[in-house]
Amino acid sequence: MIWGTTVLGQPLRKEVIGQTFIPHSVFTDYVRGLAESTFRGSNYSLLKHNCNSFSEDLCQFLCGVGIPKYILDLPQEFLATPLGQTLGPLIESLGAGGDPTGNFQYESEFLNGGPRAVSPGLEQLNSQIEAARQQSQELNERRSKIKDKIDKKNRKKEKKAKRDGTRSSPGDSSDQNSSAGMSEGEQAPEALNGVNGGENGANGIPPEMLPSEKVLKEEEAERLAEEERKKNREQPIIFKEVDPKLELECLVNLVDGKLSEEEQVAVDELHQYLLLGEGAWALGDGFLVFVGRMFRDQSLSTEVRVHLLRALANAALKDDIILLLHQDRREHVLMNFAQDIDKHPPEEQQAMALFMCNLFENDNASEWLLYISEWSYLNQTTSNIRATTKVAVHCLLAACPRLKEIGTALVHNLACKEVKTVVFDDVAVEISMALLQFFNSEPTEEHLFRTMKALAKFTMVSPDVPQFIQMIGPHPKTMRGKSERINELIDQISKKVR
Repeated sequence: MIWGTTVLGQPLRKEVIGQTFIPHSVFTDYVRGLAESTFRGSNYSLLKHNCNSFSEDLCQFLCGVGIPKYILDLPQEFLATPLGQTLGPLIESLGAGGDPTGNFQYESEFLNGGPRAVSPGLEQLNSQIEAARQQSQELNERRSKIKDKIDKKNRKKEKKAKRDGTRSSPGDSSDQNSSAGMSEGEQAPEALNGVNGGENGANGIPPEMLPSEKVLKEEEAERLAEEERKKNREQPIIFKEVDPKLELECLVNLVDGKLSEEEQVAVDELHQYLLLGEGAWALGDGFLVFVGRMFRDQSLSTEVRVHLLRALANAALKDDIILLLHQDRREHVLMNFAQDIDKHPPEEQQAMALFMCNLFENDNASEWLLYISEWSYLNQTTSNIRATTKVAVHCLLAACPRLKEIGTALVHNLACKEVKTVVFDDVAVEISMALLQFFNSEPTEEHLFRTMKALAKFTMVSPDVPQFIQMIGPHPKTMRGKSERINELIDQISKKVR
C-alpha cells in the first residue's frame, strides 16, 4: 500500500499528528507489546476498542498527541441515534465470544524488519546526504592536492633562498604563491573554504547550504522553539535540590557487594547519564531490569530505593528522559511502583512523588504521565494517568507535611497541562474530591493557591465537578480573603458552581 492511502483508495481527509524521533526498533517492540496486552485479538470491540483506539494509543506513544477527538467520539455519536440504540447490542454480541487466550499471530514484513515503503522525503534526504558526503570528499581531496603543491613550492623557495644567502618566511612565500603557483582554474584553500559560506567554488559546488548544515539549523531551530515554549508556558513546580552525586554515592555504598555484574553495569550507566553528561542512550536495556530488582527485593533497605528514586528525580529534569520512560512501556516498572504508593514506607513515597513531579519539567515526559493506555497489574486495570492521579491524591491527603507539599505541586502541574478533556474524564472527580478534603486541613496560602488552581481547571474540563462541589462542599467561596490571586480563582469556580 502507498503511504497516505487506504485499501479503499484516497482518504477524504488527512490529519497531521506530529513528528517522532522514536527509533524503528523501539516502535516495533512497542507494537508487539500492544499485541500481547491491550490489543490482543480477543479484546477487539467494534464500538469500544477498535482501530481508532489503537491509533490513539500509537499516536500518544510516537508524538505525545492523540488523534482528533471527533474520531474517537464517532461510536458514541452512533449509539446516541435511534438506529445505534437498536443495533448496538447486536453489534456487541457479534464481536463477543472470541478465544480469551488467543492473539493475532501474523506480523507484517514492516515489523519483521523486511521491505517497507520508504517515504519520498526520506529518499530525498538520503540522496542529499550522499551528495554532501561526495562533495566533502572531493573538496578534501582537492584541498590536499593544493596543500601538497604549496608545500612543494615553499620547499623550492626555501632552497633557492639558502643558495642566494637570504631566507624568506615560509608564510610569506605561501601568500605569494597561493594563487600564482596553481594551474589554471584552481583556487587557494581559502577560496574553496568559502563554498560552505555560500560563495561559488571553482569545482562547481552550488552556493546552496549543504544538507548536513540544513539539518543542524533545523535542529537548532527546534531547540530554540522548545526553549521558547518552555519560557511562555505556565511554569511547573519542580524540585532541583537533589544532588545526583550524593545520591549515587549513597546508593553505591548501600549495594556494594550485593549486585550482579549486569546490575553493576546499570549503576555505571546511571553514573554516566547523571554526572558525565552522556545522553539517555547510555542507559542500556538492562537498566530497568536493575531498577525493578531494587524495587522488589525486600532484603535491600529502604534507603536503597530512596536514593535510587532521588537519583531518578534528578534524571527526570533532563529533556531526553522520555527515552527511558518509553523503554518501560512493556513491564511498567516505574508506574507499577507508583500504583503501589500507599504500600511503601513514607520515605519511598516522598522520593517517588518527587520523581513524578520533576517529570513535568519537560513536555514529553509530562505527557507520558497522562497516557490513557491501559494494562493489567495485580488483577486491576490501570494506566499512567490513573497511577499519576493515585500518587497526587495520596500525597494531598497524607499526614506528612512533605508529602502534602509535593502533592500540591503535582496537582498544580496537572492543572498547567493543556490536554484533551478525555484525559481527565475518569479522574477529574477523584482529584476534585481529594482537593475538597485537602481544603479542610487549613493549608498555607501557597498550597491553597496551587490546589485552587487545579480545582478551577477541573471545573472547566468536567461537567461533573461543579455538581460534585455543590453537593459535597466546602464551597470555595468560604475560603475568600487569603489573597487576591486566590480570590480570582474562587470567582472562576463560582461561575461554574451555582
